Amino acid sequence: MRIIHLLVIGALIFAAAHVYRIKMDSTARTEKVLRLRAEIREQRDAIAALRAEWAKLDAPHRLQGLSDRHLHLKPVNGTQYDLLKNLPERPPRMFRPGEPDPIGAMLKTIEAASDPDTVTGSVPQPEDKQ
Repeated sequence: MRIIHLLVIGALIFAAAHVYRIKMDSTARTEKVLRLRAEIREQRDAIAALRAEWAKLDAPHRLQGLSDRHLHLKPVNGTQYDLLKNLPERPPRMFRPGEPDPIGAMLKTIEAASDPDTVTGSVPQPEDKQ
């Protein structure tokens, strides 16, 4: 009878220790979740503050004041525009009309030279299983 009592007491002590360990693990995880939630809240507040500061810095009236103060630009007049016939000539072409585009030809040569079945990089080519 005493042996059964000792076994039951030992099982109860083991069960109590196991339940205590589970409780401590859950308490530690709960504290970690609460810390993470607080950190997320702090980061969201920081993001909101940065967005508000960006909106303040990006305000059109503020930028207009800065440009007036620092750039010394003059307003555009309608007489500043010129006629299309006064534009400079187009630069000379690098190839004659009717000839293939040299860059396109180079790309086609490269594509033709490359084997589409080859694998590049550090990945080995898969073996063909027949």
